[in-house]
Amino acid sequence: MHPGPYNAITDVPGIQVGHHTDLEHLTGVTVVCPQGGAVAGVDVRGGAPGTRETDLLDPANLVERVHAVVLAGGSAFGLEAAAGVVRYLEERGVGYPVGEAGVVARVPIVPAAVIFDLMVGSPKVRPTAEDGYRAAENLKGGAVAQGTVGAGAGARTGGLKGGVGTASLMLPGGRVVGALVVVNAYGRVHDPKTGELYARYLEVAGEFRLKRPPQPLTPPDHTEAPLSPFPRQTVIGCVAVNARLNKAQAQRIAQMAHDGIARAIQPAHTLFDGDTLFCLGTGGDPVDSPAELSLLGAVAADVVARAIVHGVLHARSAGGLLSYRALYEGADE
Repeated sequence: MHPGPYNAITDVPGIQVGHHTDLEHLTGVTVVCPQGGAVAGVDVRGGAPGTRETDLLDPANLVERVHAVVLAGGSAFGLEAAAGVVRYLEERGVGYPVGEAGVVARVPIVPAAVIFDLMVGSPKVRPTAEDGYRAAENLKGGAVAQGTVGAGAGARTGGLKGGVGTASLMLPGGRVVGALVVVNAYGRVHDPKTGELYARYLEVAGEFRLKRPPQPLTPPDHTEAPLSPFPRQTVIGCVAVNARLNKAQAQRIAQMAHDGIARAIQPAHTLFDGDTLFCLGTGGDPVDSPAELSLLGAVAADVVARAIVHGVLHARSAGGLLSYRALYEGADE
């Protein structure tokens, strides 16, 4: 197994990503769009989530496909960004058809999740519907900008600068698993005593490009002082698989993908986090066996962990927060 050509969620056929970044106020929006829609699932593990339309993704509920996933800063205010993506898609005829005698409207289905970034940039400037529209205008395949961009502009993790990260893995037989994550965690991605990344062991083909040699890890001390002076954080993201999934299967992959957060961040899923992961099945051959579904979920967890590392390594110092590169590698990305 090896990363795709871009080592990004866009290695999954049909997936596009668009960012809108406000570097002045350190906030923004990231949109993940499956061309033609995708069956979706979601799993929320953190104790302080900020979400939109996640109940719709329950396997017991009606709508099967979503047309985009929005990840945004701004806390609860940032959920407004999804309205701009809905407008963008409607203008292009994308959405769930409504009408018995004929299509009288198309309603885009756009779930969303937000991070709390109000203490990093300007607390009075949050992503708007117009910002969501701009992010959708920037949708494209190929290489994905990472770090202090989009929804990760104001992200922080364990007292350091966080950001947007992405990764992928190609499996024998043609399956591709990709993930995009906004890293804004209460916990740390590294051992504060040694600087070693918790998930470095998952590195593939030198992708992290670290200068310092691996350091011995010490057990994390969860009794120490709070990891962040403002403990309101969230890791949010999206996993995509080129497989024909049903909603229950997509939900299971999203559930297993959360293991990647726990592999990369200590501690994870606290009451201060709103950790939320979506899963998109873009189509292709169906997943016919529990064994294959379990494999895809396990791979998704590793890809999420690697995406988290990329988000931190690509982040630049901003908002009074040092980046990991500045602190341990001698220079910002």
